Amino acid sequence: MSDKYRLPCGRPTSEMKASMLNFDTDRFLRIQTGAIDLADGLRDAITGALRAGARNLFFVGSGGAGILMLPAARLLQTRSTFPVHVEAPAELVAGGSVHLGPQSVVVIPSLSGTTAESVEALAYCKSRGATVITLTGHADTPLAEGADHSFVNFAEDDTSCESFYLQSLVLALALMRERGEITDYDEVVAELKLLPKLLVDVKQAFEEQAERFATRIQDEPYHIITGAGSTWAEAFYYGMCILEEMQWIRTRPVHAADFFHGTLELVDKDVSVITFKGEDDGRALVERVEAFAPRYTDKLSVFDTAAFELPGVSDRTRSLISPVLLATAFERISAHLEVKRNHPLTTRRYYKRVSY
Repeated sequence: MSDKYRLPCGRPTSEMKASMLNFDTDRFLRIQTGAIDLADGLRDAITGALRAGARNLFFVGSGGAGILMLPAARLLQTRSTFPVHVEAPAELVAGGSVHLGPQSVVVIPSLSGTTAESVEALAYCKSRGATVITLTGHADTPLAEGADHSFVNFAEDDTSCESFYLQSLVLALALMRERGEITDYDEVVAELKLLPKLLVDVKQAFEEQAERFATRIQDEPYHIITGAGSTWAEAFYYGMCILEEMQWIRTRPVHAADFFHGTLELVDKDVSVITFKGEDDGRALVERVEAFAPRYTDKLSVFDTAAFELPGVSDRTRSLISPVLLATAFERISAHLEVKRNHPLTTRRYYKRVSY
């Protein structure tokens, strides 16, 4: 029978609070609060660009930072009529785009602020007359210094997911607010301000389960990991940036909508299938995989954000933050996984170690 891991409800006990592995609560709160505190500046930047005649928006990010922009891009593509494009920096520079020009707004995220492809993209976009907004973790960097609007919130790999998800979400909501496509911007942002402390509670309540799951998968050679809607980004990110890059575990991230168009043929009783189920329109697509997989594998794991208790957060806001919740829970799994596998998350063979 397949295991279905579900995120626990309720508030953490004092014992849970004392047992967090390699976690600095104050640092986490400072970083995530910093992300939300950028809301007014992000709103002013995108509002100013729209009022100056902006006609489209580009999200242009490399690797994991680019993936973390996908929920905001998807929200705009499905809930706004404003044209939105998602481009890899290197491909945009190599191939260009007829849509990019003086009436474009370009959002470039990079934790380091020095990502080579993104620096090249910034120069290229500015040469085309676009307005560039950068989201970085460091001020004295090429991306922060070269942008028209620079937003800096210090973070590190274990805290960057939530920070980037929240910044890009606020920017997307502000765009929709200015265009009259939503009326509850202020209410949603007020609820987002509750998140930093609530996310600590999520981590604490999930700690024991995170260790159990890390134990269960520490020797797995291969995972299929899937999501849909806003959770697809976190499935993609966790598979590529954590399991592959940071743990050297072969992983197949696949969108739940495409699971039945190829990947299902790799499922057998010994193949790990991990599903990320959120609280938006993509939920039903993940449930389809969830119904199929137990018939053929003994290693199905289901992570459902609906089990989280988030006091003061409405269903409307919950539908926007599923990837944030998954990122904060899976950071706990990563913390245990690196210890159990004796493989630090900072270990690399090639990334920033050899020329390519």
